[in-house]
Amino acid sequence: MSSTLSRVNSSAATLTKNRTEDSITPASGMCVTCVDGCIGMCEIGKSAYRGHEVIYPQPFGVITTASEKTYPVDYSHFSIMGTAVGAEGIEADSDKAIFPAVDLEVRFGHDNEIKFRLPWIIPGIGSTDIAKNNWEGLAIGSALAGTGLTIGENVVGMDMESIIKNGKVVDTVDLKRRVKLFQDHQIDGYGAIIVQANVEDTRLGVQEYAINELGVEIVELKWGQGAKNIGGEVKIRDLKKAQMLYERGYVVLPNPTDPNVIKSFEKGGFKEFERHSRIGMVTEESFAERVEELRKAGAKYITLKTGAYRPVDLARAIKFSSKYKIDLLTVDGAGGGTGMSPWRMMNEWGIPPVELHSLLYQYAKILDDRKEYVPALALAGGFTFEDQIFKGLALGAPYVKLIGMARSPIAAAMVGKTIGTAIESNMLPVYVERFGNSIDEIFVTAQELRQKLGNDEFKKLPTGAIGLYTYYERLAQGLRQLMCGSRKFTLDYISRNDIVSLTKEASEISDISYVMDVDKDQVDQILNGNGKQKTS
Repeated sequence: MSSTLSRVNSSAATLTKNRTEDSITPASGMCVTCVDGCIGMCEIGKSAYRGHEVIYPQPFGVITTASEKTYPVDYSHFSIMGTAVGAEGIEADSDKAIFPAVDLEVRFGHDNEIKFRLPWIIPGIGSTDIAKNNWEGLAIGSALAGTGLTIGENVVGMDMESIIKNGKVVDTVDLKRRVKLFQDHQIDGYGAIIVQANVEDTRLGVQEYAINELGVEIVELKWGQGAKNIGGEVKIRDLKKAQMLYERGYVVLPNPTDPNVIKSFEKGGFKEFERHSRIGMVTEESFAERVEELRKAGAKYITLKTGAYRPVDLARAIKFSSKYKIDLLTVDGAGGGTGMSPWRMMNEWGIPPVELHSLLYQYAKILDDRKEYVPALALAGGFTFEDQIFKGLALGAPYVKLIGMARSPIAAAMVGKTIGTAIESNMLPVYVERFGNSIDEIFVTAQELRQKLGNDEFKKLPTGAIGLYTYYERLAQGLRQLMCGSRKFTLDYISRNDIVSLTKEASEISDISYVMDVDKDQVDQILNGNGKQKTS
């Protein structure tokens, strides 16, 4: 096994591979023997004829992507602790302390009135095709589950039907649809739809429009994400759309108004334009000013999303969030991505999740120890299953209230949608058909949803939404089982003592006890009789 942490010069993400797949130079990723006459299947070779196109994962629009770099420490380097005694958050009675009794509801915000049935959120997916094409499933599924969903950057700017007057948006189609899909399926006020903004969105007045015209209560400022340290980008295959985006102020490459570029595009010299967003310029003064503007515009809650930047930026994020009473701070570790982040950047920049989340805990505790306000925190960066969710909540306890996930919910919604299409066309693969050939037979939550919504409403549900809801149902039951085993029956009781580090390095980074050092005092009390034993 190679000791290198990165995969270089060939990846499924860039549709490249080495000629000598079993014999690669670790540092460069090149074939040990690079032969004159090779057609160029590796990333270097493909770059020789497709140039900058090879920077991005492919094929654009139908994939989500994430880093394949192996970080020195990740969440698998921690283990969840259980105990045989006691119960917290419920009576220590074997007939009452059962895993279905675990309460996963979480409340946060300045008035503690943002309420989620489940402790996770989709932290921001915006103008990419993969988000737009699966929004029905994501919005409706999130609403039915009572969780949160964030509409990411550039949705208004990318909407050909948006009406913009004097540089400000006055009407939209796509944003209005995205908000309404969630609002129309929200149950008893649980969950939240959040509208995010980057530089271009702020200039267009997107959040003010969402607050005043669409009834959105929560808006999010964005400093970045875990996938990249530049602005968002997408591919544009339509010349008129590329020109419209250029006119709206986006960076579009190559220039779609240049006659020579237009001629080359029409002749097939290239097939896609790139639309890029600008990077933000954070200052405390501008941050405070924007928060005040949004509150005056009617925002009930304001959140902040930041990415895998250097520690000083993380310190700014939590200090500013504390000082200006932000309701939720989401911190996204390196490596993730849902759209078109540059592939090498996705793999090679930023602070990895465990390290970033550990720093976040340290900074939160510093503020807390000084009796300063600490906002609710959300962690993101490669979370997919209940064990990782538990570990994230424990590592950041008591400040972390939510876990952010994007790629896995999108995957669940896509699979649900695909199965629905296969049912309609009577082309179910054998792998799925063994469970049945109807929605009620295949989706294990179908009867629950039918009973909750009634037959008429259930029949209207897109199968993408059922897929997301069913995935969340699995996560919820799995998390309840883990919490029950740790004798924690509400989220408030999860603590850093509920996990251990399996390596000294993980312990040093996180300050989570090394497995061989855990419970030493209590063990001594039991074995040597040095004091009264603790039972929980």
